[in-house]
Amino acid sequence: MIPRDAKTRPAVAWAATRAFVVRHRLWVGAGIGALLSLTVLLVWLGASLPISRALEPLPNRALILLDAQGRPFARRGAYKEPPVAIEALPKHVPAAFLAIEDRRFYRHIGVDLQGVARAMVVNAKARRTVQGGSTITQQLAKNAFLTPERSLRRKGQEAMIALWLELRLSKDEILARYLSSIYFGDGVYGLGAAARHYFGKPPEQLSIGEAAMLAGMVKAPVDLDPVDHPQAAGARARRVLDAMVETKALTREQADAAGHVVVRATRADLPVGGYFADWISPQVKSAFDGPGFGEVRVPTTLDGRLQRIVERAVAQDMKGAAKARVGQVAVVAMRPDGRVVAMLGGTNYRRTPFNRAVQAKRQPGSAFKLFVYLAALRDGAAPDNLVIGDPVTIGGWTPANYEGAGGRDLTIRDAFAQSNNVIAARVYRQAGGPAVVQAARDLGIVSPLREDDATLALGTAETNLLELTGAYAAVASGKAPVQPYGRPATAPTSTQDLDPDQRAALLDLLGAVVEQGTGRAARLGQKAYGKTGTTQDYRDALFVGFTGDLVVGVWVGNDDHSPMNRMVGGDLPARIWRDVMTAGLKAGLVARDGPPEPRYERIAPEVVETQPRPKRVPKWLRRILGL
Repeated sequence: MIPRDAKTRPAVAWAATRAFVVRHRLWVGAGIGALLSLTVLLVWLGASLPISRALEPLPNRALILLDAQGRPFARRGAYKEPPVAIEALPKHVPAAFLAIEDRRFYRHIGVDLQGVARAMVVNAKARRTVQGGSTITQQLAKNAFLTPERSLRRKGQEAMIALWLELRLSKDEILARYLSSIYFGDGVYGLGAAARHYFGKPPEQLSIGEAAMLAGMVKAPVDLDPVDHPQAAGARARRVLDAMVETKALTREQADAAGHVVVRATRADLPVGGYFADWISPQVKSAFDGPGFGEVRVPTTLDGRLQRIVERAVAQDMKGAAKARVGQVAVVAMRPDGRVVAMLGGTNYRRTPFNRAVQAKRQPGSAFKLFVYLAALRDGAAPDNLVIGDPVTIGGWTPANYEGAGGRDLTIRDAFAQSNNVIAARVYRQAGGPAVVQAARDLGIVSPLREDDATLALGTAETNLLELTGAYAAVASGKAPVQPYGRPATAPTSTQDLDPDQRAALLDLLGAVVEQGTGRAARLGQKAYGKTGTTQDYRDALFVGFTGDLVVGVWVGNDDHSPMNRMVGGDLPARIWRDVMTAGLKAGLVARDGPPEPRYERIAPEVVETQPRPKRVPKWLRRILGL
């Protein structure tokens, strides 16, 4: 027989529960609503968030650029290795991160209320934020799914995603995802990449001291970078070792024996930029576009030996440049087929990463006359033809020679060698603007050119040094157009042979510039070819030329287009060119045999105003005759 009390007990309990719910119906309703909302939110998170995002590769793989000798000289892009497995790591590696970032990781549910309370007390005493309360799970939620925004709303989102991660994954899976995706500074993501970047080894081989140093970086990856800030990184690593002793992950003897950590900065020391690297990177990225782990080692045409020669020559010759009010310099060196082997876009990349060899559009001055005279040669002219030197006016424009010199009749060779502006204008008028523009296009100039602008004869149309040097390379190679390239796999093939007689005549003209003209400062122990260029008010000065199997273009000037102090192309640019070539010849990097000597059938047609010049009437006779 069941006692009366036992029969009535459920009814009493139900009545009491009902009475409680009635009295506190608002609170009970809110609790049920919150529970339902939490359930819905967790279901939504599970359906919408990719739980393996932290394990995914970066959108683009890191690039390691190699010079022509196979040596790395620059790196580009962020770096991430495949995910790590906790069971494959030495115990001291995850222990280092847990000791400094989240000691209660294996005991909390994703949000550590005890840790939050402790951080609040510490921060209140310090009157500033010195300790965070985020768990490793929360950091994973933030890094994988949220923006860096600092707000209460985002902290709430972080906590909810952390709870969801704890429900879906094991603790080791969460820790592995965290270690595989955390940022370690210098464009490095994940423990696998960090171990290779800073210590040149896989994470499975990290020592206690190395693990402590990497764990210490998480707080401030930039300020605790062991390459740039070794003292701060070392002090932080010792703090991690102390924390590992406190959590009994290490004994004091083991921590003390960790000793000094040596950073192997082979990869970390590689610059992330450089004038050549900046120029070639867009081409390389397009070829290796797509997600992936690790890095791609990309061969380039850069010759590290010639690059160093260029840098030394510029550093030496630019020492007195301030007196001449020369602020900047650019150099391009390429083989006759367009293979760029050295590039300098300014005096100092760290201070001025703007690449003046590629990005700067400047007037080439008389260096553009190469195309004017090529048009004349195509029209039947020859280097020995005589041209009248009297002043000429074309469409209201009357050119003058440098420092007012001129007025004499000159052969085409001498006029080109002396950079005579008046005769260049006459040659331009005779050949015609369209023919001059076509000559420039045929040699590889793609910058805008106006056929109806007679000042084009003196190089007033802007171009860049890389493009201009490529055009001179066409003369050196005998094939056109020459398109400069920086990857061996991208060498252009669509070229045509230059007319041998016209090329021989151009070699004659370019050789005369160096031997007896404005480019005498560029003379070498072997035949050299080139052309000077100086723009109005000495705003630009250039020398572009070649010898052996190397073509080099040099520009000096100022970024604000302010005038230099009477600096001309035959001065500093020609001397830099000469010093680069001299060092290259001495090092065996420039061929001793140059382009073929000009051999062509001499022709003497009626060409640019070569008719006999009328005799002048003496001034005394003009006065008598009233002329």
